[in-house]
Amino acid sequence: MAGTIISGVIFCIVAMIMLGIGVSQLKSKEPVGFYTGEKPPKVDQLSDVNSWNKKHGVMWIIYGICIIGSWICSAFIGGDSIYSVIPLCIGTIIPILIMVFLHHKWVKRYFIQ
Repeated sequence: MAGTIISGVIFCIVAMIMLGIGVSQLKSKEPVGFYTGEKPPKVDQLSDVNSWNKKHGVMWIIYGICIIGSWICSAFIGGDSIYSVIPLCIGTIIPILIMVFLHHKWVKRYFIQ
């Protein structure tokens, strides 16, 4: 039980960071980056800065929700069970792969060639 509570606190902190990134990107007037070490694009490189920021911000918010959801599923399965790791992996790793795919898709869509 203590492990479930501790992991819940940790997952909530991480999810709040992801939600904070998403909200800050939604409110940003300047183009945002994807936090992969690449520099954010310049305003004149994008066809629609607001849409670019909105899509990236919503993506990070959904990721934060996935983190919380995966922890909840894991807690219902039972924190001491090896099967509780499955929703944690699904809710944290698979969304990252989807996020990378979407970011590359949006680069092709919004960057001015």
